[in-house]
Amino acid sequence: MSLISWQANIGFLGMGCLGDTRLCGILGLLLHNASVDAAPEISEGLSLLQHRGQDACGIVTCGPKGRFFQCKANGMVRDVFDENAIAKLIGGMGVGHVRYPTAGSSDHAEAQPFYVNSPYGIVLAHNGNLIDSSSLLQYMDATAHRHINTSSDSELLLNLFADNLQKTGKIRINEDDIFTAIGGLMKQCTGAYACVAMIAGFGIIAFRDPNGIRPVGMASRRTNTGRDYLFASESIVADALGFSEWEDVKPGEAVIITRSGVSKKQVAAHATFAPDIFEFVYFARPDSVLDGISVYRSRMAMGDALAVEVERVLKECGITVDVVIPVPDTSRVAALNLAQKLSLPYREALIKNRYVGRTFIMPNQQMRRKLNAMALEFSGKNVLLVDDSIVRGTTSEEIVQMAKDVGAKKVIVASCAPPIRHSNVYGIDMPSRTELVAYERNTEEIAEAIGADLVVFQTLPDLIASVRQFNPSISTFDCSVFTGEYITGGVNEEYLHRLESLRADSVKNKVAVGQSEGSEVNGFHTRVNMVASGGPVNGADNTVGLHNTWNIS
Repeated sequence: MSLISWQANIGFLGMGCLGDTRLCGILGLLLHNASVDAAPEISEGLSLLQHRGQDACGIVTCGPKGRFFQCKANGMVRDVFDENAIAKLIGGMGVGHVRYPTAGSSDHAEAQPFYVNSPYGIVLAHNGNLIDSSSLLQYMDATAHRHINTSSDSELLLNLFADNLQKTGKIRINEDDIFTAIGGLMKQCTGAYACVAMIAGFGIIAFRDPNGIRPVGMASRRTNTGRDYLFASESIVADALGFSEWEDVKPGEAVIITRSGVSKKQVAAHATFAPDIFEFVYFARPDSVLDGISVYRSRMAMGDALAVEVERVLKECGITVDVVIPVPDTSRVAALNLAQKLSLPYREALIKNRYVGRTFIMPNQQMRRKLNAMALEFSGKNVLLVDDSIVRGTTSEEIVQMAKDVGAKKVIVASCAPPIRHSNVYGIDMPSRTELVAYERNTEEIAEAIGADLVVFQTLPDLIASVRQFNPSISTFDCSVFTGEYITGGVNEEYLHRLESLRADSVKNKVAVGQSEGSEVNGFHTRVNMVASGGPVNGADNTVGLHNTWNIS
């Protein structure tokens, strides 16, 4: 199948988490006027999705005669897509992507979108994670005879799409052929995936997994010559770029947009619609609307509900609070509503340094360089810190200690989310279960672990109600990190164990440090970290088959 041995692939990849990806942002744009380049607006749109991925970004555009132009690299959108880079991205339609880091990988080959030349020339950007990669990799090798060059399941999805299109055997395809191919892909895949794709000279495409776990929507904009169309992970992109009529892509639906029009089709059997509730707790921008739910309003409701729980617990414990302080940035909305509900002063007393870089900061100094606690607002007070969630607890522990160092009498921590005790398998790179501070601990033990006097968690029913009230038609949310119940099925203890072994920090550190040279594998020289990190198996090539204009003057 690959330049490395099949056994090596299965050892690291076969459990179904090819790229140990975190949340990503995807975007597709088609301008009705093909003579106007789409890249400037795609770059602007990606900057609006930067919160979903800050490790790498990429854009591929389609210009005259169906030719693709690509630029992708590690780094922030503003750094990768300067004026020179954007000028080289020619064409009136394109696809963009922002990515969080993969396990140990810092290679451009892991940056999306991905490209395959056959059939027809296809580009794809993906947000999510597949959980059945083992069988899919075997299919790619034994049946489809397609080479998967990285450890990203996004590349696997692209090749599954291409393989299904190949089965048409046609010189030219139409919308029905594409719908059939995506329907075939959805029958083969299990997991979470929101995808935006582009076929050379044809148009842009979006599709979403049958459970709708990851978000993607579409909008349009009227111009003098016709209508422009946009796909994006969040509605904020449409708002900022002047698009309107935002509409979420439905679970199991595919949408095809060409300059001739829009085609939609339900290509997968109906399944339980279960968007990830963590999008509303943490990931999405507050000014976005996902699946008809305002992220901002849902966080306001979380604060209201958490206030009731905080009041109950404080009364039971006989503790009073002098001030409410949010942990920036996500918890601000909820913290303000909580403070108003409890008639308590609200102070933004943890000040974030937005300009501190990663370089030259030692691990034990990072939090104090990123946040400063204002002693005037902490000293001599019982402080209620409000955070969106508590994951490892290491950040919470540092912030609690900072509060005590500047004179806080008592530090109570309130979390807008319930205790996180389970792994996420749908595209969020959370630690292994044993690294989660809530794993096999009760509330009192969690408080002791992070050094707080008291910890209060939002209840799961209250969290669900806070979000669902804005779209009652959604009966279920993916809450697997709280419950350990996985909506897609196919997740057992063996799978989780192998996932955790791949994600474990010790493995990541070994990969990051152990980038020594390896030996010849199947006649090709490769580095020892290739399989685990997902770097390119044929050396340090940044891309395969499509010229990358990054850093080319």
